[in-house]
Amino acid sequence: MLERPFDPETRIVSRRDAPAVIERECDICVVGSGASGASAAIEAARAGNRVILVDGLPSLGGQAVNSIIGMFCGLYTPGIDGRQLTHGIADEIIAELTANGDAHIIQGGVMKVVMYNEVALGRWVEKAVIAAGVQPLTGAIIRQVHVEGRRISALDIATRHGDVRIRAQGFIDASGDAALTWQAGFDCRVQAQGQIYGSQMLIVEGIDDTHKPDWDTMARRIAERGEHYGMMRRDGFAATFPGTDVAMVNMTHIETPLDPFDAAEKQIDGKEQADRTLVFLRAEFPEAFGKARVRAYGLPGVRQTRWIVGTHHLTTAEVRAATRFDDAIARCSWPLEQHHNREGYVWETFGPDHVHTVPLRSLAVAGADNLLAVGRCIDADSTALSSVRVMGPCIAMGAAAAHALTIAGSGSVHQVDMGLLRQKIAANLEG
Repeated sequence: MLERPFDPETRIVSRRDAPAVIERECDICVVGSGASGASAAIEAARAGNRVILVDGLPSLGGQAVNSIIGMFCGLYTPGIDGRQLTHGIADEIIAELTANGDAHIIQGGVMKVVMYNEVALGRWVEKAVIAAGVQPLTGAIIRQVHVEGRRISALDIATRHGDVRIRAQGFIDASGDAALTWQAGFDCRVQAQGQIYGSQMLIVEGIDDTHKPDWDTMARRIAERGEHYGMMRRDGFAATFPGTDVAMVNMTHIETPLDPFDAAEKQIDGKEQADRTLVFLRAEFPEAFGKARVRAYGLPGVRQTRWIVGTHHLTTAEVRAATRFDDAIARCSWPLEQHHNREGYVWETFGPDHVHTVPLRSLAVAGADNLLAVGRCIDADSTALSSVRVMGPCIAMGAAAAHALTIAGSGSVHQVDMGLLRQKIAANLEG
């Protein structure tokens, strides 16, 4: 028999000593903690719900933080005097981060955007989630979804610390890849041919902003010389964070497959592409980027992979027509931004008075009474989705889903009192 020396500072345990499953109950469970998921969780908790926020990464913030997107897009109408369309936590983030010098409202071409420090945003999300009383669960991967009739009853989740079962009355899929909807067995959409490319963001420091070329000059040089440096994408930009020697570089196009082995390879390829962009910048603009060095690589930035089948398929024609739906829950004026080819993207802007909307039906998963999807996995055609998957409308979607599930209670999200819902989210629909 193996002798076990006595150690007063430790005790011996084995797996059989741990509970087989750690069980938790809540009113609303949100899967995904990016812009839409954080908004959903905070709004739901403030509405009086017990909320659990689940994320597969070891920290909160989703792509907004961990992929270092760097800009809040889709918050404003076009033009220099663009007005803000989405409020809620967007107001709080802008107020706190700008006050601390961690965010700046800038004019990015025809659209105003909010450039932010991803570290500061990450801390804001964490603090706001805890202050609202939300229970976070990070490093959590969905293993199984329990469905009873038209309702999800529970999620089985694997973590490095043990298995967890979460029971809830309502669920929000803010995973980006419709992971919850897919695992529950409901129909989803994927691109029939080709794919939509993502971006590998790169943060560089040590630049001289006084000599940095403007965006148009940089774009022309990429188009002319990018092939010489082995760059896949032949456009993009390097945006300087005001008052610093730090720039956010977005000049890559990476494939974002759902196959786990392919996904692992492509995230490495994304960093290699980012490295080539830095070689390009140093060589072509030595006065500005000659001393630039890498500060951080973001996680792969995914634009679109798999999305739900809802009860309304938002179309490009509806976006172009500035459609105002009776069940609208979010507004947007962001351009149609199609990343369907490896070399570049198509950018179709709208006039200063253009505002299109997102209907609740595009969030409502067909066949499910207590599940709503938010963010980049709502039901739309690929081009329409390219306009509404940015952070502004995503925050509005999260808020709407939180209140819709609260109103629905044990009923169906397909029969929500829209008059009452509009009252709850009036700031995102009016003005």
